[in-house]
Amino acid sequence: MRIDGYAPIEEYAAIGDGRTAALVARDGAIDWLCIPDMDSSAVFAALLDARRGGSFTLAPVSEFESERRYRDGSNILETTFTTSAGRVKIVDGMTLAGTDRLAPLREVVRIVEALEGTVPLRWRIEPRLDYARRPSKLERRGDRLLAQLGGKALAISAWGLPGWREEDDAVGGELDLAPGETATFSLAAADGEPVVLPGRRDSEQRVEQTDAFWREWSGKASYDGPWRDAVLRSALMLKLLVFAPTGAIAAAPTASLPEEIGGVRNWDYRFSWLRDSSFLLDAFASLGIEDEGHAFFWWFMHASRLTRPRLQVLYSLDGGAATDEHELDHFEGYRSSRPVRVGNAAGEQVQLDVYGAVLDAIWTHVRNHGDLGGDTGRSVAKIADYVTEHWRDTDSGIWEVRNDPTHFAQSKAMCWVALDRAIRLADAGIIPDRSEQWRASADEIRRFIDERCWDDERHSYVRATDLRELDAGLLTLPIMDFDGGPRLALTVDAVRRELADGPLVHRYRGDDGVEGGEGAFLTCSFWLADALARTGRVPEAIELMDELAGFANDVGLYAEELDPETGAFLGNFPQGLVHLALVNAAVSIAAAERAR
Repeated sequence: MRIDGYAPIEEYAAIGDGRTAALVARDGAIDWLCIPDMDSSAVFAALLDARRGGSFTLAPVSEFESERRYRDGSNILETTFTTSAGRVKIVDGMTLAGTDRLAPLREVVRIVEALEGTVPLRWRIEPRLDYARRPSKLERRGDRLLAQLGGKALAISAWGLPGWREEDDAVGGELDLAPGETATFSLAAADGEPVVLPGRRDSEQRVEQTDAFWREWSGKASYDGPWRDAVLRSALMLKLLVFAPTGAIAAAPTASLPEEIGGVRNWDYRFSWLRDSSFLLDAFASLGIEDEGHAFFWWFMHASRLTRPRLQVLYSLDGGAATDEHELDHFEGYRSSRPVRVGNAAGEQVQLDVYGAVLDAIWTHVRNHGDLGGDTGRSVAKIADYVTEHWRDTDSGIWEVRNDPTHFAQSKAMCWVALDRAIRLADAGIIPDRSEQWRASADEIRRFIDERCWDDERHSYVRATDLRELDAGLLTLPIMDFDGGPRLALTVDAVRRELADGPLVHRYRGDDGVEGGEGAFLTCSFWLADALARTGRVPEAIELMDELAGFANDVGLYAEELDPETGAFLGNFPQGLVHLALVNAAVSIAAAERAR
């Protein structure tokens, strides 16, 4: 049920084509779609402003119940509406040109099929190009309608309808099908190029070709453990978030969904974080899926070329370094959560943990694919040199706090990880050998963490040298094989004791320079399961994973956060890092079980 025009975040599902993605609500509305790419401006943004944003609604006229599912092994969505008079199914997908290539257009196809009885439907398409900042008018082109603004265009095609009601900026009507009859909608987008006007049969065939692509791709996944459905759905969602033209992976396809309803913690996640690199390569490698991890590796080597040896926290999906943040003042925000931000100022922060993530990803890549090549190897060695020079710096930490930088324990530990992986790469003859220098710095980092970031009263590492509190980011230490000895298990226990709310884990309890609160951070919950497995508590890890699997929505997706009191999703959705953490936790538990 919608609240003030907004569907709960957990009632959305995502469809995509490797370049952009749309969010489809359980009630049949497409409330979010950016064109031509995931990080472009939106044509449907009712997700952020129910009145101004624009959407494509399609639902029964009378009261209904809905059930939905993704087709097995696929990102094609099926929603079945049931009324007192019958049942009707809607198939939603973003199409590919075949089983192995992108189409020249971005196309959303919706196929309506009457199953039994009579179910009158009402539909309405309200395109609002460029985040509704300028008027979008519809023009008739033969039997199609076209919305244009600058170089962008959206062509609306429909077949099997009794008629349309046209307005200047919207089109709609009603639809009444007999059992076995179908109707088809196609929304075809173009940017700076001629818009393609598809035919009905072509669009419907592309849906089936796209379904075949997803099934073939997901069939490569080798995991066969107790959470196979959750792992496979996570892999499919991660593949949907991979920006096919470059290999980058978006943190999420949405912007400014709030971490607190009515609050100000609203960020744009349509960028690629280098931090995700090691988790992504581990996840895909463990599933036997190599191409995407390989492509992402070379994307971040390309994206960082202009700043190396310094690494930026995040980059645009095309590899650009500009991530300027600004606000859409004319949008009210999801359920009045303002400001609505696009762009992300965290790109300008110093976050030292990214160096450990990148060097670990490079080590993973080398183990799976071999040599890097001379030039790349020399660049990697320079990154390690940079860490020896800068690990003593303050930074904003893994959680991108917006108050003063400090000495975060997790950041220092990840600098140790960076140098540890550089030493391994040098020992393997992959990069120039400056191991003596790197090892000396790694030992110094280890002493710093043990002496200045350990709390004897808590029996745990703490958040920072001047913040004697817990931080769930510390759960990454056992995951990244930081050499912490028995203190790692004690830290895992302390995080669970002070930051967990049942199976759900909060990032921290202290100040971060931003007003308001937030929900439990689901990535941290899966990190806890992973860390439990890696520190020898396999039964506890299994029990926790079973609980966490139950927090997915009805189609197996997770948002960034969850409200522990209500179970409502919070933050951007679907969240790639959560699904990465799920896959890696499942694999870690399986490995720990084998080791037992």
